[in-house]
Amino acid sequence: MTQPDTGWPRGRTYWVLGSVVLFGLGVVFGLVWQNVWLGLIIAAAVSVGWLIAYESSRGRNVGVNDPDNGIQL
Repeated sequence: MTQPDTGWPRGRTYWVLGSVVLFGLGVVFGLVWQNVWLGLIIAAAVSVGWLIAYESSRGRNVGVNDPDNGIQL
């Protein structure tokens, strides 16, 4: 018997939680520096990197070095 497709891929919860934590830290950073927009912009940039790195690790392609195509995430 197959499980029903919920539309929510396995493992997505962790990167969503990681992104929420990064945005929260960005707001705190912005409050410390008295510029919340700067904190949110930095948090957005870091969370995009977090998403790329997380999906790369799930795909088991971390550290792949292909001489023809260069380094791949």
